[in-house]
Amino acid sequence: MTNVETFSGAVSSNAPVNRSAFATTSFDRLRILKQAHTIAMVGLSGNPFRPSHFAAIYMLAEGYNVIPVNPREQEILGRRSYASLRDIPEPVDIVDIFRDPAAVPPIVEDAIAIGAKVVWMQLGVINEAAAQRARDAGLEVVMDACVKIEHARFFGGLSTIGLNTGVITARRTLG
Repeated sequence: MTNVETFSGAVSSNAPVNRSAFATTSFDRLRILKQAHTIAMVGLSGNPFRPSHFAAIYMLAEGYNVIPVNPREQEILGRRSYASLRDIPEPVDIVDIFRDPAAVPPIVEDAIAIGAKVVWMQLGVINEAAAQRARDAGLEVVMDACVKIEHARFFGGLSTIGLNTGVITARRTLG
């Protein structure tokens, strides 16, 4: 059974709302982003139109060390892409997952094996069993949240995606 509900009238009529035991607080996400330096992005795409690509560009611009993990790519954004988390030769703080929820359990096992501190599942990536496995192994878990959006929300970067337009009213000026 899942604790993710869909509410009419939310962001979209089918927008899931995470009310599970893995719904982190804003303070938790802020603390994680302040403490982390290295993010392994599993499923990072070389396609500039994919959300993972945009998130990686943003996090790189904000000073994070972003490590691509995608076995189909040799290099993404000028950085070597690794086939798996276990191939990364340096410590990883956050394992950011841009994969189908069914693909999450083995990624969590790899995150545990490499000593990552946080498993972060992107928007729509919800796997409570894998989240529980990560938590049981001592990792923090963020589920169904975008690392880029959360960072922008906390550190003022929403204008990068056009949400902080400076418009105070919806009324148009005349003339």
